[in-house]
Amino acid sequence: MSNFTEMDCYLFGQATHYDIYRKMGAHLTEQDGVKGVCFNVWAPAARNVYVFGDFNGWDEYGHPMRRVQPTEMGVYELFVPGVEKGCQYKFMIDSNGKKLYKSDPYAYHAELRPGTNSVVTDIDHFVWNDQEWMDNRAQMDEEQMYAQPMAIYEVHLGSWMRHPGRGDEGFYTYRELAKTLVDYVKDMGYTHIELMGISEYPFDGSWGYQVTGYYAPTSRYGEPEDFAYLVDQCHKNNIGVILDWVPAHFPRDAHGLAEFDGTCLYEYADTRKGEHPDWGTKIFDYAKNEVKNFLIGSALMWIENYHVDGLRVDAVASMLYQDYGKRDGQWVANKYGENENLEAIEFFKHINTVILGRNPGAMMIAEESTAWPMVTGKANENGLNFSYKWNMGWMHDFLDYMKLDPYFRKNNHNKMTFAMSYNESEKYILVLSHDEVVHLKCSMLNKMPGLEGDKFKNLMAGYAFMMGHSGKKLLFMGQDFAQAQEWSEERELDWYLLENPNHKKVHDWMKDLLHIYRKYPCMYELDTTWAGFEWINPDDCDRSIFSFFRKSSDGKNNLLFVINFTPMERSDYRVGVPKRKGYKLILSSEQAKFGGPIEELPKKAFMATKKNCDNRDYSFAYPLAPYEVAIFLF
Repeated sequence: MSNFTEMDCYLFGQATHYDIYRKMGAHLTEQDGVKGVCFNVWAPAARNVYVFGDFNGWDEYGHPMRRVQPTEMGVYELFVPGVEKGCQYKFMIDSNGKKLYKSDPYAYHAELRPGTNSVVTDIDHFVWNDQEWMDNRAQMDEEQMYAQPMAIYEVHLGSWMRHPGRGDEGFYTYRELAKTLVDYVKDMGYTHIELMGISEYPFDGSWGYQVTGYYAPTSRYGEPEDFAYLVDQCHKNNIGVILDWVPAHFPRDAHGLAEFDGTCLYEYADTRKGEHPDWGTKIFDYAKNEVKNFLIGSALMWIENYHVDGLRVDAVASMLYQDYGKRDGQWVANKYGENENLEAIEFFKHINTVILGRNPGAMMIAEESTAWPMVTGKANENGLNFSYKWNMGWMHDFLDYMKLDPYFRKNNHNKMTFAMSYNESEKYILVLSHDEVVHLKCSMLNKMPGLEGDKFKNLMAGYAFMMGHSGKKLLFMGQDFAQAQEWSEERELDWYLLENPNHKKVHDWMKDLLHIYRKYPCMYELDTTWAGFEWINPDDCDRSIFSFFRKSSDGKNNLLFVINFTPMERSDYRVGVPKRKGYKLILSSEQAKFGGPIEELPKKAFMATKKNCDNRDYSFAYPLAPYEVAIFLF
């Protein structure tokens, strides 16, 4: 009896076999009382397919697979008795006399690079302890999800921290990270971890963005059950988990998906559609239902089998535009003569609708760098149906402003205010990601102008502006203590910098900002509407001061931000406010713990008086120090 039935073939051919990963690949099973593994692979153009590995002494012809009905689907299957968990294997595909040695596209586990074998394992029997988290997630409707705090810590596990002197490169394992990383994230006050490079990949320098194993957690840090343990521990500590996921392209490695059965099976056959000239990678053929099903099944596996809370979809723009990164002659127009990839658009609507429909509370996040409309709009209204979009425009404007000498900031004031003019067009995440601290772009600290002391003050002011602005937040590891070097995947972060007072005060500052962010609902519950944000004075360009307040839905515990982006003291600074009441200073960058003169915050609130300022009837005075950030509760 075949494991892969006619109904499986039908659903696979319709791109609706949402549990395809439970049929394709290698599965420990029992047939007629005999234990072994059932292997399945899709290779329609193959003349013959063989599975070989530890179990047969790597005899590539020893175990020919049979083509299941209907044969035109091209699925091959074989049950091999006696194969056990941990066995390594590969497929040998006879493509008209040419032998191709391929890893299993649906493998749950892979040999540690530079090895390329697939590994038999079991992902169905991990004992989860996160039922409360999963129940709460499942009960959360869309409105409730958007009203939750989201401060994401983006992490590359292999370079976050390493064991000194260990021979295996010093990587922390998933289980070690379940203690050290989780403790750090919880203490700092982040709400989510976003993990780079979890799907298996061969080349460390790709950071996990050139994937060969879409169903396998990388073996660099342990086995699949170890990765599940990390997710479980995150959830037990009320930390969400987001994975980077890469459906845009895949590498040409001989053991991978490229020309899998001797033909362009997973990629477009026309090189104008099927290759990225700049990246040297292959582009998935989104017109093929089986390819779409492969990708949809991968996404569902991470969310449903590994309890991951969201996927950040990489390089969305490269999928939407046929001419992305290409010159004339290197791309082909769609049937309307335009540059949109209609098949990729349909794919996004399909996958996002399925994933969010089956998994309330889960998230699909687009890294989309253009002005493509309605990325987070509903599919039935011609949107792409993502949950969130990275706000790349805000990031570029913010960094352009922050790099400037303070003298020139007055002429670029609008770079900091512009994002609020389009804030309601999408559901945004403000990001300062890994991409901004590599490839000679400098660390966040060294983007800042001035001498050493001013660099740290500028950075603290910038982080406060980001945390106070509408939108969810993402910060790459190391930025929260002002990492001085650019990031490299080859070494751990410079944790020793925390012994330096300047770096320690940035770390403490970021921790306080994160805890304030989580404590006060005004900071996050109305992120997508002007109801949650109001400029006090968006036009104070001559002094380069920004003042605004964040508002809660019940009108209680609102916060007022005043941020000075120059080294000029404003001892007579007056800020307009909405009500005649007290405004209590709850955080200042001039506190002693951040290197300033304020030993203790005043117990008394600053009382507003009836004095017009900033086109408001009431105001109060506050002596604003150079580069000071002052946050008031009212």
